[in-house]
Amino acid sequence: MSTDISEARIGTLVDAFYTKVRLDPEIGPIFHAVVDDWPHHLALLKDFWSTVLLTTGRYKGDPAMRHMQLGLDAQHFERWLALFVETARETFSAESAELIIEKARRIGRNLQEAAAHTREKQRLV
Repeated sequence: MSTDISEARIGTLVDAFYTKVRLDPEIGPIFHAVVDDWPHHLALLKDFWSTVLLTTGRYKGDPAMRHMQLGLDAQHFERWLALFVETARETFSAESAELIIEKARRIGRNLQEAAAHTREKQRLV
């Protein structure tokens, strides 16, 4: 793993990324509708990415369940990923950014698959 992935850089990534998300006309309103406490949410996301990137185990939760409740579609995930890619490349070296982006893509695919599975189950009921 590249040496420029640190808790401090993860914090910078999360803060910069969610600043963009909050200002984004497409996905910003979705987040504003469900996030009441941004400092708490950002701390939780820093724990999540610390767990994903540094295997710290600090994050305890179920991101798939949380995201399924939002009603996000493929277009929303694509916008989220585009902003994340941009921010990762601004924050990390090229090598580290690509590693982080690949993890984000996998997470996004998993969340989309979980959401699609849930929608299908609901349709059949």
